[in-house]
Amino acid sequence: MCIAKAKFAKSIFDRSTRSAYDSLATGTPMSSFLPAKAMVFAAGLGMRMRPLTDRVPKPLVAVGGKPLIDHALDRFAMAGVDTAIVNVHYLAGQIEAHLAARKAPRILISDERDKLLDQGGGIAKALPLLGPEPFFLANTDAFWIEGPGNNLGRLAAFWDPEKMDILLLVAAATTSVGIDSPGDFNMAPDGRLTRRQEREIAPFVHTGVGIVKPALFERETREIFPLAPFFFEAAKTGRLFGQRLSGLWFHAGTPQSIEDAERTIARDVM
Repeated sequence: MCIAKAKFAKSIFDRSTRSAYDSLATGTPMSSFLPAKAMVFAAGLGMRMRPLTDRVPKPLVAVGGKPLIDHALDRFAMAGVDTAIVNVHYLAGQIEAHLAARKAPRILISDERDKLLDQGGGIAKALPLLGPEPFFLANTDAFWIEGPGNNLGRLAAFWDPEKMDILLLVAAATTSVGIDSPGDFNMAPDGRLTRRQEREIAPFVHTGVGIVKPALFERETREIFPLAPFFFEAAKTGRLFGQRLSGLWFHAGTPQSIEDAERTIARDVM
């Protein structure tokens, strides 16, 4: 993408973020609940994104004129999230230096330099920083252009701890950019999610964003473990729910998917 287009694309994201903030201030009244903290996953090796990640960690790869991690953090800042816990491992110093200039949300680093713990293990290590209340989680290889509603606000408004252990922001697989899978979940009219079965095509994909109860990890004795099985277990017990994303979701996990995202942005906003 040329410099002029990159700057224009960034302006679209900035306006989208401001629009999300305005919808919080003037839109339909929402539940007063909003997680105060977010777990932001930034420790991965970025293997699928090489050679872009040979010298730059994946969260700092720019798409639409902005590093991937800033897409997530800017959304949280506008939504009113106080603190983001960011785990680091690969090229950790670059991420720390980049985040040092941020004013909001407040950044706390969960250092995994010595050992990469996977997403589940990363949450378990960060529990003392996350505290006892439900928190947002976010991957840093995806982002979205906001639709008519504020997605983080809508997600928080839908949260019901009496019937949910995990609430995921999901997007329609057919309209998302950078998707090369048969989908992740089916969704019932009440928002309850069920896992896609083998040889089945499911209509929704997980955007990498959600709300999770920390109690799910408090009794874990493993040091290194994935997060996805917690989703599947919650689905089995009927306590995994989804909120459909309003807007356009991009997955940016490979160089090709970044090219696809840049092409879509240029085509749709120019």
